[in-house]
Amino acid sequence: MRELQSTAVTRDRYVDLLRVLSLGVVVLGHWLMAVVAVGDDGVARAGNVLAFVPALQPATWLLQVMPVFFLVGGFSHAVAWSSVRRQGGRYADFVRSRAGRLLRPTAAFAAVWLVLALGIELAGADRGVLRLATRVVAQPLWFIGVYLGVVALAPLMLRLHHWAGRLAPLVPVALGAAAVAVDVARFGYGVPFIGFANVAFVWLAVHQAGFLYADGSLRHGLALAGTGLAGTVALTTAGGYPTSMVGVPGERVSNMSPPTVALLACAVLQIGLVLLARGPVTRWLQRPAVWRGVVTANGLSMTTFLWHLTGMFVIGAGALALGVAQPPAGSAAWWLWRPVWIALLLVPTAALVVLFRRADRPRPAWVPSAGAAARRHRTPLAAAGMLLCTAGVLGVSAVGFGGVLAGRTATLIVVPVTPLASVLLSRPVPACSA
Repeated sequence: MRELQSTAVTRDRYVDLLRVLSLGVVVLGHWLMAVVAVGDDGVARAGNVLAFVPALQPATWLLQVMPVFFLVGGFSHAVAWSSVRRQGGRYADFVRSRAGRLLRPTAAFAAVWLVLALGIELAGADRGVLRLATRVVAQPLWFIGVYLGVVALAPLMLRLHHWAGRLAPLVPVALGAAAVAVDVARFGYGVPFIGFANVAFVWLAVHQAGFLYADGSLRHGLALAGTGLAGTVALTTAGGYPTSMVGVPGERVSNMSPPTVALLACAVLQIGLVLLARGPVTRWLQRPAVWRGVVTANGLSMTTFLWHLTGMFVIGAGALALGVAQPPAGSAAWWLWRPVWIALLLVPTAALVVLFRRADRPRPAWVPSAGAAARRHRTPLAAAGMLLCTAGVLGVSAVGFGGVLAGRTATLIVVPVTPLASVLLSRPVPACSA
């Protein structure tokens, strides 16, 4: 209620709604599309209904909304950096404020799941759905890891944005051109590992568009939407890129991991649609009841994102234990079952959100009363802390939590990672959290 009463007239409420919607659509998409089945060999496997019903794959052009979150992130970081600078703060103060909001709930999630995975392994129950859960629930953390990297680079990219002046719109264009060059080298010449450079180029291009949104120079929504749609259609047909903007089992290439220019084209489409909807939706958000709902959802969105797969595995494991089999994926009966399925998933997820929501409470940006020289000396430490935190979260997303005692490892690009080491790196530390 306090936040409702103190909402500034100049606040862009549309940005708050976009942040909630982007995370909410991801949660709903996972719940709708995920398929978990145990084979005759007792091994549980995760699938996706998009593999059973390929005709649904174009829907991901709208439902893969992570580009919207990175667009909103660019806006938020531009506003936050200006606030920190007005208080006399520097780089370390900025990343402490921005990264802490992500790392506190993430650290709580990782610590709880690491303990659960250890308990499952010690009990000899590391099989079936429990085995799958300890390895899969961490996969969505890739987004938080990449976003932390973007946070670390945000002040530098903002400096580039301001330095470019009237040519600032060319910065995301240049990043997009770099992404095209990466894909040419990756698919045309088979250059190993170069595709991972697009983790930076694609997401920074979208994030840079958020700076343009913040200073009012991101316009022409219809042109952007049309260009993005044309590019997405061309790349996924004549260009040979997958139709789906999320990974689909059995596909040789994923548009998401690492991101491709097809995903970037889709991001342009979504940015155009966001601009087109801004006017009427902003007027709708002036209604007190609507805004109250957005404020409430904003306070719960990250915790919900972190724990929604846990809720899904709780219900899935219970259904399998009771012998309740779901209809064949993609069938009419399967779709009719979806509303009931989602209603069931809401129960444990809501309980987990209530239990862990305190870790998701924002804290005001704080600039310590240290001298300018001391604050300058904190910059290298903060940058190193952000690097370690980013690597830790990405490591957790790659390896999961299972197999700690068995010495299980996974490969993050070319670096072997373990569950325990990754969780330790991803915890909030003074260098990158409040």
